[in-house]
Amino acid sequence: MMKKFNFISIICLITFVGCQSKVPIFSGDKAFNYLIKQCDFGPRDPGSVGHKKALQYYLSTFKSLADTVFTQPFTDTMPRTGLEVTMNNVIARFNTESPKQIVISAHWDTRPWAENSNSVMRKNSPIIGANDGASGVAVIIELANILYKNPPSFGINLVLFDAEDYGVPGDNWTYCIGSQYFAQNLPIPYPEYSINIDMVADRQPEFFIERISYQQNASLVLELWELSEKLGLKAFKKQARHAVFDDHVPLYEIAGIPAVNIIDFDFPNDRVNYHHTHNDIVQNCSPEGMRQVGTLLVNHIYNYDKK
Repeated sequence: MMKKFNFISIICLITFVGCQSKVPIFSGDKAFNYLIKQCDFGPRDPGSVGHKKALQYYLSTFKSLADTVFTQPFTDTMPRTGLEVTMNNVIARFNTESPKQIVISAHWDTRPWAENSNSVMRKNSPIIGANDGASGVAVIIELANILYKNPPSFGINLVLFDAEDYGVPGDNWTYCIGSQYFAQNLPIPYPEYSINIDMVADRQPEFFIERISYQQNASLVLELWELSEKLGLKAFKKQARHAVFDDHVPLYEIAGIPAVNIIDFDFPNDRVNYHHTHNDIVQNCSPEGMRQVGTLLVNHIYNYDKK
């Protein structure tokens, strides 16, 4: 009986591996290099030199990979300075003719100040935003490389939102200005759903179910977290923690797009906080969380036809 069980187990394993073999491998190390590249531009808060350099980098990168690439410009007034600044959402589209379209997004701007800093002298200085800013974009750039080499069976819209992170603490709708503008002025066909990723390069990655995501699209949340379990992605925890106002909220509240958020908000853990401080740097980040998030996304995309 044991021999029969082992034989069946081997057959099942071979079958599983065979089914998975067509799914591209996501490289956390490559994504991490894209994170470093962005941080080399310096802080990327709206209106800064680094912000301008990063925008050109994203456009040149995506234009060599996607079917269609364009910006969605808008202006807004900086809450602290009162200055009007021009900003841009970046959209890279794959399989534009498919009737099924989805959005995978991240924000690319960084916090113009560090209100959580322990140093009073540095609280008003912009942060590098290696995790909160560069990490989600880095995953999306590596995903764009994969989509270019392995055209998806349905439409994928990779969206980089600007002006997510310059809001006033306690006033949620002063955040996520780029996604608000996107939701009010959809520049793409209406998507079936959206997956937003944010703060995914923690050295101690833990992706709990974000509570607002579950309220907005419980079925997609469960599908993703169950898939992570099947793939052995240990950073994903099938427990709810935190309700985070992020770019997924305006998509749902304004445009009705059932959007979810993958985020590790405890950076680096629930005892120490690097969020909105000058400790949000490359040295405090790791490829592992990015690898797990990217692996989940590619399996979600390329296993779609098997559903």
